[in-house]
Amino acid sequence: MTTRRLHAPRIDFTALRRELELPTEFPAAAQFAAQAAAQRGHDQDKGRKDRTDIGFVTLDPPSSRDLDQAVHLEKRNKGYRVRYAIADVGAFITPGDPLDVEANRRGQTIYLPDGKVPLHPPVLSEGAASLLPDQTRPAVLWTIDLDQDGEPTLTALERVLVRSRAKLNYEEALPEPLALLPEIGELLIERGLARGAIDLPMPDQEIEPDGTGWRLTLEAPRRVEEYNAQISLLTGRVAAQIMLTGGTGLLRTMPPAPKQAVDTLRKAATALDIAWPHDESVGRLLARLRPAEPRDAAFVQQAADLLRGAAYTAFHNEEPEQRIHAGVAAPYAHVTAPLRRLADRYATEICLALHAGTEPPTENLKDLPRTMARTDRTANAADRGAVDLVEAVLLQGRVGETFEAAVLDTDEKRSTVALDEPPVRARCDGRLALGTRTRVQLIEATPETRTVRFAPAEV
Repeated sequence: MTTRRLHAPRIDFTALRRELELPTEFPAAAQFAAQAAAQRGHDQDKGRKDRTDIGFVTLDPPSSRDLDQAVHLEKRNKGYRVRYAIADVGAFITPGDPLDVEANRRGQTIYLPDGKVPLHPPVLSEGAASLLPDQTRPAVLWTIDLDQDGEPTLTALERVLVRSRAKLNYEEALPEPLALLPEIGELLIERGLARGAIDLPMPDQEIEPDGTGWRLTLEAPRRVEEYNAQISLLTGRVAAQIMLTGGTGLLRTMPPAPKQAVDTLRKAATALDIAWPHDESVGRLLARLRPAEPRDAAFVQQAADLLRGAAYTAFHNEEPEQRIHAGVAAPYAHVTAPLRRLADRYATEICLALHAGTEPPTENLKDLPRTMARTDRTANAADRGAVDLVEAVLLQGRVGETFEAAVLDTDEKRSTVALDEPPVRARCDGRLALGTRTRVQLIEATPETRTVRFAPAEV
C-alpha cells in the first residue's frame, strides 16, 4: 500500500501549512511530559524480556530518525521465522496525560515535500522511543512463523527490550538478519496477488530547478521497499485476526472498488497504451508496470481511485460491520507505525491484552475512528495541496503551450488528463472523450492560489 512521495525542498509550503492550521510547536505541557518520559529511560524496562541478543536491524530512508520497526529473519524448517520489533510508544505515554491529549489532537504525522509535522515530540519520536542503532529500547515483539506457502502463525507477542545493530537504507546490501527478505517478500507478494490484493507502486517524484524553469523526475520504488512493506502488511493481518478472534479491536477497512471505477480505469489504460488482458487482475497489472515511465506512473495514480473509502472500524463484543481491507484483500489493522499514527498504539495495546488473555483496553476506542478520519482528511488535504502547488510551480512559465495528453476520467464539467511531458496528471475544462488521446492547452498556472487549468486545444 505505497503512498505518494513528492520531494520539493526548494518550494515554500508555509502558506499551505497555515491554511491547514498545522501545528508548529508542541504545547509546553506535552513537551515537558515528553522530556520527562525520555529522561526516565529504562524505568519502563522492568519486567520486560531481554531480547537484545537478537540481531535486529532497521530499514528506512537515509534521513529517517523516527524508526518504528526493526526486523530479524531466519529460515525455520521448510518455512521462516519473522521477528518484528515495533517501537513501544505505550511505554512512554500514560492515557490522559498531556502527551496523549496532544497525540489525540494531531492523530498522525503530516508529511509535506519540505518536511513533516510529527505526531510526537522529536525527543521521543526521533530519540528515546525510536529504534535507533546501538541503543537499548522498549519494543513490542511480534514473532510470526510462516510455512512454505506463506501461511502465518503467531508464535509470541510480548513487551521486550531490543537493540538494533544497524540503520540500513534501501540502497545498501542486505546483511544476514535481512538476507531472506527478498525470498519472503516475493512469497508474500504472490500470496497477496492470489487473494486479489492491490498495491500501488507510486514513483518517487522530485521537482528541481532546470535553467529558468523546473523539472519533474520520476523514480520507481525499489523492490526492497515493497519487500519491507510486506512484513508490515503481514503483521497487520495477524493483528487483525487477533482482534477479530477476541471480539475487540480497531481494523483498517476499505470497501471493494465499484465496477464503474474499474471500467473507467480500463479506458484509461487504453488511452495510455497499456495492454490489460481481461483475465488479468488489477493487482497483477500494477505489479508488472514500470512506474518511472510517465504513462505507467499516470496509470498508477489513476488506479488510486479504486482504493477509496478507507476507514477505521472499531468494535467491542460484537462483529464489525466491515472486516476487509480491499487493498490487502484480507482483514487488516495498523500496528506497525506507532511513532507516526495514533491508531497503531491503541491497536497494539488491544492485541497485547487479547494475546495474554486479559481484558483489552477500550478507552477512546469508539472515538478513534472519528479522530483518525479527521486527521486523514488533513493529511489528504496536505497531499493534494502540495501536488497542486508543485504542478503550478512546474508549469507557471508555460501558459499558452499545448501538450499531448491521455484522457483518464471525465464528468459533466471537467476531465482528468495525463500529460506526456511533463509527467503530471491534471484537470481540464470540458468533457473529453474517455480513453482517447488529445491535445490540451495550459491556460493558467498560478502558484499563489495553487491553480492549474487546462482547456481543449483549438484544432
